[in-house]
Amino acid sequence: MTVATGTTAGNRTAGGAVGTAHTRLEGRAKVTGAARYAGEVPFAELAHGQLVVSTVARGRITAVETDAVLAMPGVLDVLHHGNAPRLNGDYAGMLGKADPLLQVFQHERVPHVGWPVALVLAETPEQAREAADALVVRYATDPHDVAFSETHPAAYGSDAETGGTAETEQALASSAVVVDARYTTPEEHHHPMEPHAAMARWDGGRLEVVDTNQGSTFVADELAKLFSLDAESVRVRSEHVGGAFGAKATRPHVVLAAMAATVLNRPVRVVLTRRQLFSLVGYRSPTVQRVRLGADADGRLRALDHQAYCATSSFREFIERSADFGRVMYGPDAYRAQNHVVPLDVPTPSFMRAPGEAPGSFALECAVDELAEKCGIDPIELRSRNEPEAGVVSGLPFSSRNLLACFEEGARRFGWAERDPRPGVRREGRWLLGTGTAAARFPSGVAPSTAAVTAEADGTFTVRITAADVGTGARTALALVAADALEVATERVRIRIADSDFGPAMVAGGSMGTRSWAWAVIEAVQALREKLALGGTVPPQGLTARADTGASIGALSQKERHSFGAQFAEVAVDVSTGEVRVRRMLGMFAAGKIVNPLTARSQFLGGMIWGLSMALHEEAVRDGATGGHVGADLAGYHIAAHADIPQLEAGWVDDVDEDDPVGIKGIGEIGIVGSAAAVANAVWHATGVRHRDLPIRPDRVLTAGSVERPEGAGA
Repeated sequence: MTVATGTTAGNRTAGGAVGTAHTRLEGRAKVTGAARYAGEVPFAELAHGQLVVSTVARGRITAVETDAVLAMPGVLDVLHHGNAPRLNGDYAGMLGKADPLLQVFQHERVPHVGWPVALVLAETPEQAREAADALVVRYATDPHDVAFSETHPAAYGSDAETGGTAETEQALASSAVVVDARYTTPEEHHHPMEPHAAMARWDGGRLEVVDTNQGSTFVADELAKLFSLDAESVRVRSEHVGGAFGAKATRPHVVLAAMAATVLNRPVRVVLTRRQLFSLVGYRSPTVQRVRLGADADGRLRALDHQAYCATSSFREFIERSADFGRVMYGPDAYRAQNHVVPLDVPTPSFMRAPGEAPGSFALECAVDELAEKCGIDPIELRSRNEPEAGVVSGLPFSSRNLLACFEEGARRFGWAERDPRPGVRREGRWLLGTGTAAARFPSGVAPSTAAVTAEADGTFTVRITAADVGTGARTALALVAADALEVATERVRIRIADSDFGPAMVAGGSMGTRSWAWAVIEAVQALREKLALGGTVPPQGLTARADTGASIGALSQKERHSFGAQFAEVAVDVSTGEVRVRRMLGMFAAGKIVNPLTARSQFLGGMIWGLSMALHEEAVRDGATGGHVGADLAGYHIAAHADIPQLEAGWVDDVDEDDPVGIKGIGEIGIVGSAAAVANAVWHATGVRHRDLPIRPDRVLTAGSVERPEGAGA
C-alpha cells in the first residue's frame, strides 16, 4: 500500500506533471489584487441595482410605493411585479423544471421571508442602497408555517422505499444487539466569502453577463430560456469565483441584472447582501433521522434501517438525501431506507457541500459507533467485519474500494492502538479527553463535457473549456493534465476557462468537475496530436482540435464509483463550562489519482474544517413568529474561526480508477463527510454521553452531564 501526506512542494516543469505539487496559476493575481471578481470588473456607464426582499413569510404584495424613491438622487427606476418585463416560465431547468425563484417580479405572491419584491436602480451602489432602504412595500399576509418536524402532517415520502420493510423488521427483531436512535442536524448555510454578483449588458444584440457561478454554460442556458433567446445570443463569463459550495448556480441576481439591462439599455450590476444570501441562494435543510441497526453479538449487521426527514419550500421540492448514505457503506442482510420531505413556508434548500452525505454520515456513523459500544467491539474492527462485496442496493461491483486501507493507515498515524475504549477515563485538569472515528463516502461521477486545444505558432498550447475554478485550483489541475497529455512542460500550456462560448461542460459540483473536464481535455489533446501527425507544421493562426466526451462516458460499464475516507478526531471537553475543543483531526482518503497534492490537501482540510464547524458551531434558527432567521448574518450564524481550528492533517492512499483516463475520482466533498460524526463520537468517548443533536453546544454538554469516572482514572 502506498500512502502520501500531501506535503510535497515545488513546480514540475517537464512531463509527468500529474501527481506533483504545483502552485496555483492564478495565485499571484489573487494575492496582489489583480484578479477581478464579478463585482469588481469595470464597465462604462454602469448602473447599480439593489434588491428589496419581503419582510413577511406568506401573503401577497398590495402596493409598491415608488414615487418618493424615484425622486431621490441618482435613482433611475424601480422594477417590481407591476412593471417588470415578462419572463418565460415554461421550460426545463437544471433539475428538470423551471425554478420559481428565477421568475422574479412575475406575480404578487410571497412564499417566504426574503422573497424578491423590487429592484432599485441607481447611478451608484450607495444611491441604490439608500433608496432601497427607503422603499415602502405593503402586504396582505396569510398564516405561515416554518416549524420543521418529522411528525408534521404534510410530511411525505419523497421517493420509493429502498429495500423491504418486512425483511428489515424481521431481521431487527431477531438481532442480538439493536441500536435505535434519533439524530438531528439544523439548517446550515454555504456563505462563500465572495457574495453573489452579476453584471449584464446588451452588446450588438447579444446578452453578455459577468457572473460568479459554478457553471457558465448552465447559467447561459437558463438565461436564454428565461428571456426567450437563442442559445448563441447569451454569453456568460465567470473567471474568478470566491467560493461556491453549491450556492452559485443560476440565482435571482443574474436574472435581475439581465432584466434591468434590458429596461435601462445600459450595463447593470446587482450584488446580493450577506443577509440576502440567507434566503436566495439555497442552504442545507434541517434533518431528523432515525437509524436502526441490528447485529449479531459479534457485530455482524443483520439489518440497517435509515429514515430521514428534511424540509423544503412550499413551491419547489428539494430533497436532502441523507438516507442514501448507507447504500454502499455496509453489507447488512436486510436494508431499508427512505427520504421524507416536509413542505414549509421557507426558501428552497439546495445543494450544499456533500448534500445528503454530510448529514447522513453524521447519523449513520454515530449509530455504527453506538453499535460498536454495545457489542464491545472496536469501531474500526466492526466496520471491517461489515465490508460489502458489492453495492447493497445495486449489487454492482466497486470500481475500487480502499476504505479499510484508509482506516489502517489512519489508525497508525493517529495512534488508535493506544486508545482505551472506555469512555470518560482520560482527564487533564478540568478537561475530559476522547477520540473518535467515522467512515466517509462520496459518489465519484463524471458528466459529458467539451473542450478545445490549440497548438499555437509559438510552440505553446491553449486549452479552452467552460470549467469553473471556485477556489479549488481547477485551472492548475487542468494545466497539469494537459501538459502530461501533450508531453510538454506545464509552462507551455495556457488554460482559459469559465466562458460559455467555449461550449458545454460539467458544472463545478458533485465532485465531478475536474474529472469531467480532464477527460474532455485529454480527448481534445488526442485529437490534436492526430492532426499534428497528419499536418506537420503548425500554421501561423494555430491548429485547433475539439472533443466531446459524451460517447466515451456513455460507454462506461456499470459500477459503484465512490471516493472513501476515514476520519479521526481528538476532543477535550471542559466539565465546568461545557466547551468542546477539537485538539487534532486526521483524514485519510481513497479518492482516485491526486492531480495536484498542494491544492488537494487544502480541499481535504477545508472539508474537515466544515465538518468540525458542523459538529460544534453552525445552526441557523428560524423565528416562528416572523418566519425569518434569528441573526441572519455572520455574527449570528456561528462558524469555526481560526482559533477553533486545531492541528489538522490529511493524507491519501493509492486508489486509481482504471476506467478514467487519468484515474481521477473527485475530492471536493469527501473531506466533510464523516468528520462531524468523528467529532461527536470523540465527545462520547470523552464524556460517556451521546450527543445526537448538532451542534454540540456548551449548554447541551452541561445539561447532558457525563459518566462517573473510575477511581483514579485519568491524569
